[in-house]
Amino acid sequence: MTLNLGIVGPGNIADRALAPAIKKTAETQLWSVTSRVEARARQFGEKHGAVAENPAFGDYEEMLRDPELDAVVISVPDRVHAEYGIKAARAGKHVLLEKPLASSSQEAREVTQACKEAGVTLGVAYHLRWHAGHRKLLSLVQEGAIGEVQHVRAHWSFKAEDDSNWRAHEDLGRWWGLAAVGTHCLNLIRWAASPSGGEVVTVESTIANDYWGSPHDETAMVNLKFESGATAELTTSVLFDSDSEFAIYGRDGSAVCQDTLGPHGGGEIKLLGDKLDYVQENPYEGEIRDFALAIKEGRKPEVSGEEGLRNVEILEQAA
Repeated sequence: MTLNLGIVGPGNIADRALAPAIKKTAETQLWSVTSRVEARARQFGEKHGAVAENPAFGDYEEMLRDPELDAVVISVPDRVHAEYGIKAARAGKHVLLEKPLASSSQEAREVTQACKEAGVTLGVAYHLRWHAGHRKLLSLVQEGAIGEVQHVRAHWSFKAEDDSNWRAHEDLGRWWGLAAVGTHCLNLIRWAASPSGGEVVTVESTIANDYWGSPHDETAMVNLKFESGATAELTTSVLFDSDSEFAIYGRDGSAVCQDTLGPHGGGEIKLLGDKLDYVQENPYEGEIRDFALAIKEGRKPEVSGEEGLRNVEILEQAA
């Protein structure tokens, strides 16, 4: 059976990544769209082929009352993630929330609990878990290709031209660079280090926000320590462009991913100094497919609400 997905918040990420991925995934179809401006929802639905008889809404709760809607993909500003997720759960709809899961650990626990009580599936949209190169590499690392993991590094920055982005302000967001890209880095770090290293036990950080005076992080450096003693470092910034890097260091060697952090699913990966070949795929399609199959198979998505909650708890400690 094809899963009817509704998109809430037809912004840039939904337009260029989520809706096309839904269309290309055999298990799903775009059913309906909600925007604060109904005309925008209608235009988005027409562009991406929403198939419901009434595919456009300006009222989220009206959208949720549609008995043929199976699940919602929520791509709204961070401060309202929990509110929208809880409403969907109480309406009996499965939930795929854009990262981070919420803007506080309390809200993250509330949306996780609401989905559990309603018996609906909750997933968090960390598309980099579905980068084909990352998946091949992490499988080899977990099989012992570089020995026991001792350290992980993730570096991702981008240059914002001003502080007009909603993440820079309190009304719609809590973190800036950490919410835009840092939460992805944290998810990758835990994916690489937690299987052998256990849980994060220490979080230390340096946060700079002096350039524009934003209440949120403009540059963030976060150091982590795991139960095993393994360590990790995460750097994000909105002040400068740089090459992104995701690196894993083990007792017997290392792996380095260059330019793999982003929407494209490409970049170069070296394992023990040799290039790791992989077939480039659209990571958003993998993300949508896993969510759909989790619902069908009655299991948790690969990135569950619990993992999303832990990510938020660490972000809270960092900034």
